Amino acid sequence: MPAYLLIVTTLPDSTAGERLAGELVEKELAACVNISAPVTSVYRWQGKIERGREVMLTIKTTRERFPAVEKAILDGHPYELPEIIALPITAGSSDYLAWIEACTKS
Repeated sequence: MPAYLLIVTTLPDSTAGERLAGELVEKELAACVNISAPVTSVYRWQGKIERGREVMLTIKTTRERFPAVEKAILDGHPYELPEIIALPITAGSSDYLAWIEACTKS
């Protein structure tokens, strides 16, 4: 049984979010990508506290696909240092997890 992941990243707007989400699903790197409503991010960057509006992507995939998902995010991301955080899915509906696996097999 494969290990499943939720990968989180943020992008500057919904256009960039929809582009990346579509690419990940089309290339079978993700079964599903949720794009959140705009969120406000507060963070330290280059010694200053910054605030910005972003959309958050929640990407459902397998651990096996993580390297390719990470590369796709890095290749198409407008930020110098994009957020890429992978969280293990420790439990879930067996049917849903099987669907993630089926959608991300190449």
